[in-house]
Amino acid sequence: MSEIPESLQLEAIARVISPYQEKFGVPRQPGLVPGARGWLQMMPEFARPEAFDGLQGFSHIWVIFGFHLCAGQHRLRVRPPRLGGNREQGVFATRSPFRPNKLGLSVLRFEGLDLSGDGVRLAVSGLDLVDGSPIFDIKPYLPYSDCIPDALGGFAGSAPENRLRVVFAPEAERALESLPEGAAAARELIVQTLSLDPRPAYRGDADDRVYGTRLQGRDVRWRIRSGQVEVVEIVPLSA
Repeated sequence: MSEIPESLQLEAIARVISPYQEKFGVPRQPGLVPGARGWLQMMPEFARPEAFDGLQGFSHIWVIFGFHLCAGQHRLRVRPPRLGGNREQGVFATRSPFRPNKLGLSVLRFEGLDLSGDGVRLAVSGLDLVDGSPIFDIKPYLPYSDCIPDALGGFAGSAPENRLRVVFAPEAERALESLPEGAAAARELIVQTLSLDPRPAYRGDADDRVYGTRLQGRDVRWRIRSGQVEVVEIVPLSA
């Protein structure tokens, strides 16, 4: 087998600015949390407005990125969360991050181009990427060819149906109201993220353990009680 030409070696063109600061809690597919908003910060070499001429007419973009937190790890068989985390599938039948080349593919809503600062960045929403993920390419989403109505989804044929109700304990509610970015946007992100239940599926309903999910510089601490998510505390990560 011939060697890959040096010209085909990947280099990052951008980095993700995301509310998700660790793997735990990141939505398992793009678009499941519309309130997950962020940016694709272009590297200086690619921060040229002419590179994005015409993109304003598209509502969504394909983003090819790297699972940088899984560097040095790959498996041929994995345990998809959709199957409860206890059944194995071949890695190429899943979207697991433990892939040979650590490449991921997401379709994100394109919210606009920001040229106001020193560089160029793209506003996006529906993020399912960890903060700092390298971006290797950006392409427009084409509805006439990228949407296939009769496509089969295998063991993941439909979106998660049963979202949990999310409630806030009084202390968490007070912390929410004091956030500088405003309570509404923070509440939207927390509710949409935690309603998907980021826990391993084998935990089941009987689980009073307090979990922590890092969102936008804060540790959101929560637990499952009576079949719903209770947010018990919201504290800065430095605390």
